[in-house]
Amino acid sequence: MTLRELEDQALRLSAEDRWQLINILMRSLQPKLQPTSKPKGLAASLIGIAKTDTLPPTDEEVKAMLDERLVQKYL
Repeated sequence: MTLRELEDQALRLSAEDRWQLINILMRSLQPKLQPTSKPKGLAASLIGIAKTDTLPPTDEEVKAMLDERLVQKYL
């Protein structure tokens, strides 16, 4: 069966059956998608360094921080 024939048959399935097919395909790829080795050295020490328990700032808050920094720098 060619890929095109498989695609045609998959499109004839109900939406529920197509979701089930997607889940089966994703599960079959999971072992292949997992990284085979952990980062070493400097990369390993940097993982999670910027993680915080607070929410990220909003766009308005970032703009205010940038404006404040420019004022401090140039005035």
